[in-house]
Amino acid sequence: MTVLVISGTGTDVGKTVVTAAIAALAAGAGRRVAVLKPAQTGVAPGEPGDLADVVALAGEVTTAELRRFPDPLAPETAARRVGMPPVRPSEVAAAAAGLAVDHDLVLVEGAGGLLVRFDPDGGTLADVAWSLHAPVLVVATAGLGVLNTAALTTEALSARGIACAGLVIGSWPAEPDLAARCNLDDLPSVTGAPLVGVVPEGVGRLDRAAFAEGARRWLGPGLGGEFDAERFAKEVVERWG
Repeated sequence: MTVLVISGTGTDVGKTVVTAAIAALAAGAGRRVAVLKPAQTGVAPGEPGDLADVVALAGEVTTAELRRFPDPLAPETAARRVGMPPVRPSEVAAAAAGLAVDHDLVLVEGAGGLLVRFDPDGGTLADVAWSLHAPVLVVATAGLGVLNTAALTTEALSARGIACAGLVIGSWPAEPDLAARCNLDDLPSVTGAPLVGVVPEGVGRLDRAAFAEGARRWLGPGLGGEFDAERFAKEVVERWG
């Protein structure tokens, strides 16, 4: 079972675009890809959400969503606000395992950061990754505060014995300032995790062909050249597990 969990250092860091880029690379290499979104917040019923963006950018991939909440809050708070059942990590893990039966790669994209609460018992995306023995790819910005939030995220992974697949800058500005450039250089040494790729801001507006071609430049070298889901997972566990 090849599952990759995608988390972030916070909200609006570009997780969905990074998820779509990996999905596009894997699907382009002939892999059967599924993308699971445990909870989408801030999206009303009937509105397109993150998974619609993934399909628009990556093409024919399977998508699954467990909950959708209208308020842009942490999943546990958003569920409580509208009186809906919370998302339990065990439910997410079971859904990922079910998708893995018929797919070569399952991408689980979290909401917000690694330790955002899913349920009243304190369940988080870290619990999902731990139960699936899945590595976590951390998406960050290069702005102020990222060294702290990225280091805290990788430390939390290490404390749980969860492999870190590396870091991706999810929205690299066209004209980065000095702070962004310095943070880009310092992230690997501060976190102890490799920098897998840098995704320029605004690429979510590209058409599918241009996006897929760009994904090879943004992530391909960091993921070992042509994306191979099984090889990537194996290398992550061997190097960082």
